[in-house]
Amino acid sequence: MAAIIDYRGKSPTKTTFGIPLITAKVVKGGRIETPDEFIAAEDYDNWMQRGIPQSGDVVMTTEAPLGEIAQLDGTKVALAQRLITLRGEPALLDNTFLKFLMQSEFVQSQLHGRATGTTVLGIRQSELRKVELAVPPLPEQRAIAGVLGTLDDKIELNRRMNETLEALAQTLFKRWFVDATQSALPKGWRESTIGQLCEFAYGESLKAETRRPGLIPVYGSNGQVGWHDEALVKGPGIVVGRKGNPGIVTWSPTDFFPIDTTFYVVPKGECRSLYFLFYALRTQDLASLGADSAVPGLNRNMAYMSEQVLPPADVLEKFDEQVKPLFDQIHHNDEESRTLAALRDALLPKLLSGEIRVKSAKHLIESKT
Repeated sequence: MAAIIDYRGKSPTKTTFGIPLITAKVVKGGRIETPDEFIAAEDYDNWMQRGIPQSGDVVMTTEAPLGEIAQLDGTKVALAQRLITLRGEPALLDNTFLKFLMQSEFVQSQLHGRATGTTVLGIRQSELRKVELAVPPLPEQRAIAGVLGTLDDKIELNRRMNETLEALAQTLFKRWFVDATQSALPKGWRESTIGQLCEFAYGESLKAETRRPGLIPVYGSNGQVGWHDEALVKGPGIVVGRKGNPGIVTWSPTDFFPIDTTFYVVPKGECRSLYFLFYALRTQDLASLGADSAVPGLNRNMAYMSEQVLPPADVLEKFDEQVKPLFDQIHHNDEESRTLAALRDALLPKLLSGEIRVKSAKHLIESKT
């Protein structure tokens, strides 16, 4: 490595604006999500005395969770605790290849094998330095990185497309059901409550160790937490966080399994539009309707009392006609991205071992995209 930058043991003074602070919580799924914490520009040089991150550097979370990997672009950022930045020796190791290598099962199993801790796994820098890397010649590294990068680029394109589609659906809901009722209710609309429109049914216990490999998404209070081979609820449907992360509203496009930290939504009465209920629940401040316990939780009886305007059935039907194609496209993009990610992860060890050559991998990718 040309550099290993480790900021563990230090805690910066955070601000509401300034230089984006990359924390472990925003390094997910091979990318860096939009940071929501910052440090003051005038504090940057003093804070970053252990090393300034560069474009192409690879960042890795060292605990909570361990082993999430992403690559920095040219944006000026600061590094928080629980992150290590890796920079390959230019003559020996391509940084983009390093990103894919660090995500591989070969490296990830070593990271977890060298980790310590019971409730939270973490790895010391001394143990990280002992992790072995399979490093082919530099031209081969760059060729492999180029092939796998093609898949990543398509996955990123799908993600951005879905952001646009989600924003469009949200805009349609606001225009139809929020802006339209700012002065007075249109004819045929009426005041109602969440409890009159739907039921919050309890999810069921499904521990991680009892889940069986399958295509059924498993949802916890903060969204999807895994997969299973059996559904509890026929989809599409809505999951609402009950304990731990109360009030978070998640959409499931398929049959699904909500675990016991969640509610799932069952429409009732005059409202049969899941799409309307999804956005209506998102506009409610459900997170503030907490149960009185040590663990944050959502009191569903309080949620039932929340006021909600109900449009006529024909309006809901027209809304469904507008937003269902958007949701279907989002689901298609997600499924495609999941397939491409699985292909990417399967190709890397085969490319490293020589089982598949770069040229063959390119043809395979072209057939999938």
